Parts: sequence; structure tokens; C-alpha cells
Amino acid sequence: MAGTASGGSRRSRLAPYLLVAPGILWLLVFFVVPVITLAQTSVAGVEGPWWDAYHRALHNYGTHFFRSFRYALAATLLGLALGYPLAYFIAFRAGKLKNLLLGLVVLPFFTTFLVRTFAWKTILNDGGPAVWLLQRLQLLGDGGRLLDTTIAVVGGLTYNFLPFMILPLFSVVKLIDARLDEAAATLGAGPIHRFLHVTLPLTLPGIVAGTALVFSLAVSAYVIPTLLIGDRYQVMSTIIAKSFLFNRNQQVGSTVGVLLLLIAVSVVVASSRLARDRRDRP
Repeated sequence: MAGTASGGSRRSRLAPYLLVAPGILWLLVFFVVPVITLAQTSVAGVEGPWWDAYHRALHNYGTHFFRSFRYALAATLLGLALGYPLAYFIAFRAGKLKNLLLGLVVLPFFTTFLVRTFAWKTILNDGGPAVWLLQRLQLLGDGGRLLDTTIAVVGGLTYNFLPFMILPLFSVVKLIDARLDEAAATLGAGPIHRFLHVTLPLTLPGIVAGTALVFSLAVSAYVIPTLLIGDRYQVMSTIIAKSFLFNRNQQVGSTVGVLLLLIAVSVVVASSRLARDRRDRP
């Protein structure tokens, strides 16, 4: 009986590890191993210290790094500005339309990423409805255009990745007890004070999750910059693609890829740390 109980206790302790083993194996094979291989390729054949490869990449493609970061940051901030009010409205004000609005948020996922980008390109084309409307409103000159501009890329990134901002925000906002805002109002707090000191701290996990998702997707996007701005203003993803596919220079492509990964991870870690410090602050 003692042996049976001991065996059952051992199996119960091992059960959680067995459940997560397939996921860990998947990450090891399809993430950890490729990242290690990428890092090794980035310094292969480099004369001198290994960091010379990254120093040259930053020197040669510094403008592309900054441009990618700028596009991703603009799309993330715009997505947060659009997604936060919408998530709050769906959670507290939509009523019976809540499921319908959530369905509309998820609806773009039923079409492929490439089709959505081509649709955005059609809208922003020189003869498209966006240019026509802005020209009629005297906000764009007769010879002005939206395609192949920064507006097109930032708009395309925001349009494609906005659901990744709304859904994490909604999942957190819906858990907030509406009576907390009413209690703060009863104590004399104004709308801005209630938002900054009650609502915003409670929704920080959703903001961090949405920001991390949108930024990491936007900074590494390849299809959107390629279709909406072409070779006029290249970003890190286009440099990586050209290095591997056209120039056959795996070392440069791997170096830029590692730097891109480090930037994305650094932003995610920094945002998580900032949110934790803000949440723990009395």
C-alpha cells in the first residue's frame, strides 16, 4: 500500500511536467534551435571580435533600424489610442451589441494577411477613395498621394494589427468592477483623476500585452512595408529578406535578424518592467 501511494504521489508530481513537455519540445525545436543557429551564422567568418559583425550592421543599416522602430512605435501608439476606447466601450457600454462588436473585431482574421494589405493598398491608391476624399476636403493637393508614404505604412500596420491590441485590452477591461469608478466619483474624484488613478492602473496588464504584441509584429513586418512603400524606404525586414533571398549573404541577414529580435525582446521586457513598477507603486 505504501509503494502504491508513493507511486501515485510521484505520478501526480510528474503530471504537470508531462503536460507542458510537448510545448517545451516545440519551443526548443522551432524557436530555441533556430535562434541559436541564427546567432552562430551571424558571426560566422567574421575577422576579429564577434561583435564586429553587429557593429558593421548598425553602421550600415542604422537608418533602417531607426525607420523600423519609428514605424512600429507609431503603429503601436495609434493602435493603443484607437483600441483602448473601443475595448472600454465594448466592455461597459455595448450592452447586447457586445458579441457583435467583438465579432467585427475578429472578422479581419477570416481573410488572409496578404488580401487585407492589398485591400489597404487599393484604398490608398492614387485613384482610390482615400485620396479622393482628402482632395475634396482640401487636405491633400491635386498631385498629392498616400501610397508609398509613411502614412501608408503606419496606417497599414495599425489596420492589420489593431485586433491584437483590442482583444488583450478587452479581456482585462471587462474584469474591472464598475463600482470602483462609482466609488471614486462618490468620493469627489473627477473623470480624469478616476481614469489615471483607478482605471489605467487596473488595465496596465492589457496595455502591456497589446503593446508587446503589436510592436513585435509591426517591427518585424515584411509584407506591409514591401507593398505599401516598396524600396523607397526600406526597413529591417526587407534587408533580411534581400540578404537571404537575393544577395545570398546569410551572415548579414542573420546579424540583422538577431538585432531585430533583440530590439523586439528589449521593448517587451522594458514595457513589462514599467508596468510592474507602476502597479507596485503605492
